[in-house]
Amino acid sequence: MDYTFAQLTPADVVPLKELLRVFGEAFEDVETYQGAVPSDDYLQSLLATPHFIVVVARSGDEVIGGLAAYELQKFERDRREIYIYDLAVAKEHRRKGVATALIGELTRIARERRAYIFVQADQGDVPAIALYQAIGTREDVHHFDFRVTD
Repeated sequence: MDYTFAQLTPADVVPLKELLRVFGEAFEDVETYQGAVPSDDYLQSLLATPHFIVVVARSGDEVIGGLAAYELQKFERDRREIYIYDLAVAKEHRRKGVATALIGELTRIARERRAYIFVQADQGDVPAIALYQAIGTREDVHHFDFRVTD
């Protein structure tokens, strides 16, 4: 199957909404990704910010996967890091190199920005860990969430 990969621009609100559907189905969390989809104006504004990066994979005209990432500017050095926040591929298109190619496209973008890339994977998410370990260096760290509301 032929796949194409592209970074979204502010004009690409529809493909971003299609990617939200893919994320909801892939993560089995439709409510999070479809329950309160932001307005087109909000998504267009988000896509216009330089620190938000979305790369989609298409099969023909259909969005079948993608990633959303954030560029962080470091304070201790003149450098940037790109954090992959979400990455998913529709079930029927998995194990065909799509996720690896998405990371490859993000790597090209990171190279242009002189940035590093990092990602986290949940313990027990064997496919994600295998993918990331094949591409990068594994570090075992702890992740903490802080409650900020009463």
